[in-house]
Amino acid sequence: MNLDLFDDVPDGLTLRARSFVRGHGVRADIRRAEHHRRRWLERGVPAAVVDRMAAFEERWGGLVLPPASRYEGGPKYFATDVPEGSASEGWSFEAGVQRSAVPYGFRIGPSGEFGISTDLWVPLHADVEGWVEALALTRHASRWARQITTVTGDDVDDVVLDGFEPVREVRGLADTWWRGADSLVAVYTGEARALSFPRGRSAVIYSGLDAWGLRGGVEDEVG
Repeated sequence: MNLDLFDDVPDGLTLRARSFVRGHGVRADIRRAEHHRRRWLERGVPAAVVDRMAAFEERWGGLVLPPASRYEGGPKYFATDVPEGSASEGWSFEAGVQRSAVPYGFRIGPSGEFGISTDLWVPLHADVEGWVEALALTRHASRWARQITTVTGDDVDDVVLDGFEPVREVRGLADTWWRGADSLVAVYTGEARALSFPRGRSAVIYSGLDAWGLRGGVEDEVG
């Protein structure tokens, strides 16, 4: 597989995430959705869904990022495949192959959500931009925090978020980030929901952050 620098960083990201993609992302050669359009259409996939797949690959296709801290690293790279759904439930498609053997796939949902799917669809972020923002924020917080604490299972319920505000740029759904006076907290519930395994929940607390650690690289709040 050929890898090139990912020079065309998509818009709609914070400065932090743009720097993360520009500094750590490379592009892999992939087989584009357009090459499979006829096959998908013959199998009953609506043309609008194939258009969505093509647009996703135009924006993100082939992007390889450093492994995520959860989900066994996340997708190896972004590439579409396997559209599934119906007119009543909406259509989703594969967002990229797994890095390792996990009991779920990474998918883009009917409204553009990024999530994981077993027999149950669990959107993690409202869009793939949110996933990328979360990767960038994990690297940023890990670098600047004076202390990092991880809690799992029922202990997640004991994490007090009074006075915290949601970190809007990650567009969190099953997975969320919260900003306090001197700390950031990432709460992960996606695997627990997808696998019906409540003890799979976890929270990571990045404490001892200064103003740069809390907000560095966010020139404007992203809605």
